[in-house]
Amino acid sequence: MGWVHSTQRRGRRAALVSGAVIGVVALAACGGPSVSAGDESSADPGSGTTSATEAPEGVLTVPADFAPEGEITIWDRSGDLFQVFDTVIARFNEKYPNITVNHVAVDIDAKLSNTLISGTDVPDGTFVDDSKVSSLSEYLYDLSEVLAPYQEDIVSQKLDVTSNDGRFYGVPWDLDPGLLYYRASILEAAGIDPDSIATYDDLLDAARAIKEQNPDSTPIRLESGAYLGQMWLEMFANQDGTSMVDADGNLRLDSPEYEQILGFLQTVVSEDLGAKVEYMSPTDIASLDDGTFAFVPWAIWWDYVAQQNLTTSQGDWRAMLLPAWSEGGARSGAMGGSSFAIPKDAENPELAWLFYEFLVFDEQGYTTVYGPNDIYPGGLNTSIPSYQPALDPGTPLYEPIDALGGQDLWAVATTAADEMPGSVPTPSWWPSAVDYLGNNLQRLLDGTMTPDEVIADSTEQIQTNLVDRN
Repeated sequence: MGWVHSTQRRGRRAALVSGAVIGVVALAACGGPSVSAGDESSADPGSGTTSATEAPEGVLTVPADFAPEGEITIWDRSGDLFQVFDTVIARFNEKYPNITVNHVAVDIDAKLSNTLISGTDVPDGTFVDDSKVSSLSEYLYDLSEVLAPYQEDIVSQKLDVTSNDGRFYGVPWDLDPGLLYYRASILEAAGIDPDSIATYDDLLDAARAIKEQNPDSTPIRLESGAYLGQMWLEMFANQDGTSMVDADGNLRLDSPEYEQILGFLQTVVSEDLGAKVEYMSPTDIASLDDGTFAFVPWAIWWDYVAQQNLTTSQGDWRAMLLPAWSEGGARSGAMGGSSFAIPKDAENPELAWLFYEFLVFDEQGYTTVYGPNDIYPGGLNTSIPSYQPALDPGTPLYEPIDALGGQDLWAVATTAADEMPGSVPTPSWWPSAVDYLGNNLQRLLDGTMTPDEVIADSTEQIQTNLVDRN
């Protein structure tokens, strides 16, 4: 994939926003994909509408005469996000008073796959990691028809990773752009202007300067978890315009891009410019607070750590765009992400779609999710929406963050969204690749494998054990 320079991205973003305005007018003319709360019995859900007899098997559509009434069970992970999504239900019921939402906290990783396979007690809708949508797609509704009116206004990377054979199986929710978090006081003491860190070579030079001033420091935080480490590596890869496979599912680890990324990490290790720790472990938090780490290249959601876990260094961290792999290159890449899925065995899939449509694409819905609430008084700031009309840099959905020194993270994150290259469908075997690529990355960070060895061994193992068996 060739580089798309920032001016081109801004032009494409402007075109998308312009297209969104045109799309709104067009949808208003044809009724749009939403069922109108004002006339529930005769509402026209728009281009995704079809009669039940016309709907292809496994493809979700909303019949023209559909009446939004009934009960749905929605699964989400427990914790802060569950509580945030819970706040949306009241607003949803203002629009759809005849839909009862049973919102259930579930260990998605432990329960979802087995439930879909067994077909027993299947929810109407569920939270799911982007990396797992493809592997579960045979049990999920194809959402291509209901998503069609919104497709042009969804960040392409989200559509790409949740697709399978050109069809979409997830309602794209959050966007998780990669950012470079840095300790402001440490950079200032070393005479480093954050704006001077434009490439990864610049980041190495900055780390060397900090290391010279404080020999006990290992300025760049590295990840010791195999699964998170693979996600982290793929953030760098997405930023560098590539991924583990190409659009046809062929492995492409053996490439100049992966050689460059792994070579950078090898340099960090060999010069003692970084150390690996487990995400949010006591050692991780202590190293962030005591000045051992000055840089954290990670997804936007690392700001949760700054807000909830740090003590002595809270308020001293800031966020900026990732450095580029080459001059003028992309300054962000995706790390993780999640969507919503509707199982084929759902009792009321059309109602679940209306809930997700409201949550993701309706201004009242996404404003309620990301705006100030009891759980996040300043707003949900650990991600940004994947829906382009919600990504107005001048209309922040959440407030500046005290734990980042009052920084306006919204402005940084929406700029990063403009920088993210597209992607390709996530292969169904992606989680299993951790046994090979994720573990080999850890060996490189331990200094026991070279970049060439990581690429060669991971390619052979993934091809033999995963690609050839799928």
